[in-house]
Amino acid sequence: DDVDRAYFAVFDGHGGVDAANYSATHLHVNVGLHQEIVKNPAEALKCAFQKTDEMFLCKAKREKLRSGTTGVSALIVGNALHVAWLGDSQVMLVQQGRAVTLMEPHKPERE
Repeated sequence: DDVDRAYFAVFDGHGGVDAANYSATHLHVNVGLHQEIVKNPAEALKCAFQKTDEMFLCKAKREKLRSGTTGVSALIVGNALHVAWLGDSQVMLVQQGRAVTLMEPHKPERE
């Protein structure tokens, strides 16, 4: 279609790099192939995170891998920004020199 899109992501491996590398390789593919990418990009991001997690869990079980990852991704569709994150990764938006809160980070002490 004629809609401009851009995708960015950062993954922070825990207990090794396997989960982070896997996510960096597969998450954007799962987003792009999701049936809702055009109509509902936020849903596509959410489902892609879940699918990528399920895929890595199968690989980890098969190969006896023990790592995990946090992650944050941004999908720009036209002039709309969609942000998704997992774990304690954070994202900051600076607009006209001011920080804009996009999320409340996950912290162990937070309910």
